[in-house]
Amino acid sequence: MQYVNFGSAGVKVSRVALGLGLRGQNDEMEARNLVAATLDLGVNLFDCANIYGLGDDREFRGTSEALLGKALKGRRDEVVITSKVRGEIGDGPNDSGLSRYHILREAERSLRRLNTDRIDVYLIHGLDETTPVEETFYALDSLVQQGKVRYVGICNHQAWQIVQALRVQERLNAAPAITVQNPYNLLNRELEREMLPMAAELGLGVMVYSPLAVGLLSGTYTPDTMPEENSLWGGRRRHAFQDVLRDRAAEVVAELIAVAERVEATPGQVSQAWILSRPEVTCIISGADVPAHIEDTVGAVSLELPEEEIRRLDLVSAGLQTALDGSVFEPDR
Repeated sequence: MQYVNFGSAGVKVSRVALGLGLRGQNDEMEARNLVAATLDLGVNLFDCANIYGLGDDREFRGTSEALLGKALKGRRDEVVITSKVRGEIGDGPNDSGLSRYHILREAERSLRRLNTDRIDVYLIHGLDETTPVEETFYALDSLVQQGKVRYVGICNHQAWQIVQALRVQERLNAAPAITVQNPYNLLNRELEREMLPMAAELGLGVMVYSPLAVGLLSGTYTPDTMPEENSLWGGRRRHAFQDVLRDRAAEVVAELIAVAERVEATPGQVSQAWILSRPEVTCIISGADVPAHIEDTVGAVSLELPEEEIRRLDLVSAGLQTALDGSVFEPDR
C-alpha cells in the first residue's frame, strides 16, 4: 500500500479508501469481515456518511457507521474516518440540509454510532441552497474547535463553488476544507476541466468515488452480452444497460479489456490504475462489498501502466461524461 498526504494537510492516507455505502451487502457480519480484510491489506481510510446503511431502506441509514465502529474496536487509532452530512435522514423539516442545527445534531449521532470521540474528516455531502454558507462553515468550525472533527471537506460541488467556499472559510477564519470528493472514471472525465487543476493549484486532496462507473468498468459487463439477472446491471438497471454501454462507452470498455490482457491485470485494476496515475488524485473509494473486490482494487495501487497504454485509454475516453440514467455524451470543448 502507498500512503500520501491528504492534500496539503499533514495526515497521511492510503491511496485506496473503503466506501461504506454497502449497497450490495445486507449482512452485518460479512460487512465487518470486509472491514477486517481491508485493514489487513493496509488500507487506513474509511469513507462513511450518516445516510449509509445495510440495505436501501431509510430505517437502516447510519448502520454502516455503527458496524464500522464495532469492526474497528481496539484499532480506531490506526485509521482515518471520513463521514458526511447533508442527506435526508427523516421526514422532519430539519432532517436534511446544512443548517447548524442539522450539522451539530448529525455529528453527535455519527460519533455515537462510530463509537469514537472524533470524526477525522467531516464532509458536506452536497449543496444546500436554503442555508447561508456562513452558517454551514461556522458550524463545521465549531466542531473542529471542540475537537470533535479534525478536518473538513466538500463533496459534489463544482470547482467554482469550492473556491467560493474556501473564500468564505478564510473570511470567517474557519478551518479550511482539505479535500473534495467527486466521481471520476474513464466514462466520466468531467473533473479534468476545472476541478483537478484547481485542486492542484490550491493543494486540495481529491477523493474519487465511482472509479468503476458503478461496475461498468470492472470487466463484468461487455456491450454485446446482456448481464446476468443477479448482477447489478442485470437487475434493477437492466432496462438501461444497452442505452449506457454503447457507442463511445462500448469502445472504452473494449479498449480497457484489451489493455488489461496486455498488462496481465484485471479491467478493474487497469481502470483504477489509470485514475491513480493522475497526480492530483489522492485516493479512490472502493465500493467493495466482499473482500475479493477490495483485494482487486488494492492491486491497482502497485500497477504501473505503461505510458502508451495510458495514452490509448486517454484517447478512447477523451471528453466523455456518463449520466447513469442512460446517456453517455461528449461535451463541447
